[in-house]
Amino acid sequence: MPNFLSYFQNLFSKPSQSVLGIDIGSSSIKVVQLRRQGGRAMLETYGELSLGPYAGFGVGQATSLPTDKIIEAMNDLINEKDVAITSRTCGIAIPFSASFMQVISLPTVSLKQISQIIPIEARKYVPAPISEVMLDWSVIPKDENAETDIYANSDSTNSASKNNTEVLLVAIHNGTIDKYKQIVNGSHMNSSFFEIEIFSTMRSVLDQETLPVMIVDMGAMSTKLYIVERGILRASHTINRGSQEVTNALSKTLGIPLQDAELMKREKGFTGAPSGAGISDVMSVTFDYIFSEANQVVLTYQKKYHKNVSKVLLVGGGSALLGLEDIAKKNFQTEVSAGNPFAKVVVPAFLEEVLRKTGPEFTVAVGLALRKLQEVE
Repeated sequence: MPNFLSYFQNLFSKPSQSVLGIDIGSSSIKVVQLRRQGGRAMLETYGELSLGPYAGFGVGQATSLPTDKIIEAMNDLINEKDVAITSRTCGIAIPFSASFMQVISLPTVSLKQISQIIPIEARKYVPAPISEVMLDWSVIPKDENAETDIYANSDSTNSASKNNTEVLLVAIHNGTIDKYKQIVNGSHMNSSFFEIEIFSTMRSVLDQETLPVMIVDMGAMSTKLYIVERGILRASHTINRGSQEVTNALSKTLGIPLQDAELMKREKGFTGAPSGAGISDVMSVTFDYIFSEANQVVLTYQKKYHKNVSKVLLVGGGSALLGLEDIAKKNFQTEVSAGNPFAKVVVPAFLEEVLRKTGPEFTVAVGLALRKLQEVE
């Protein structure tokens, strides 16, 4: 996994024992504060702030806020008494949509030679001048246990690729990095790294799985699909539909304001829709489309690598919808479960049930805080 794009502030200052993970999404900011005690990560506090009101929209609605408004929202969340944040030491996520990732195939050469080849090869894939982006890369280890004899009919291209080295190429535009540096400075945070959200997600919900796993990350504006094998991101895809699509559909069908539709979606989900109103059918349209796209990604992966996805994990705020896990199980021919990032964190007993339900929303924030804890040890 790439240790992507770090920049360091207060290099010689003593790190705080408490750390933050901050996830700035399209509809809200999520924050989790952890500390290390007895070798375990302990939850100190967590919170979420909707960004819709900062753009004159309702709670839960996606926005595209200017940097100064994001800074304002960050400061409001940090200073919220009910959240009780005490640390300024953090890691911050960069949205997957603001990055470029591609698995590329290179000749099997030394790491030094690969580092020289990458800037040249990157020009073929990155949709921006190389001078305007920051590049990172990671060699994907070969699967020594992969079966090869049963695929004698594979085409010559696939056969030839087995003799090459696969590399995960990652790029982020310099302007994106500058934006997040402004947010850090404007909110008086001390962030030693920015991390693309998928790597935070992997850290918080995956263990030592050796078989391929699909992560379905449902946000407000979009749904990201990732297939991870042996801790390596092998495939990714973005669907331009998210949980806000459901809210919009409910609002139009019932003739109610968006804010009321958002509240209904969150409180009732698939398990408590008004009888006779066909609300579940309205919501199903969006999710059926998402799951259909996800199955196509699975099929493409199976054809390319001749491996089945062993399970599907649902994360993101949109996946917390009541009854959605059961709907997903009907759409995938494999195990489906909700991601639980707080399973890696010691939490107060009275919060266990609440965090089990809301956990998927804080997947990225928990993953960031866990990495930051490793840094300060």
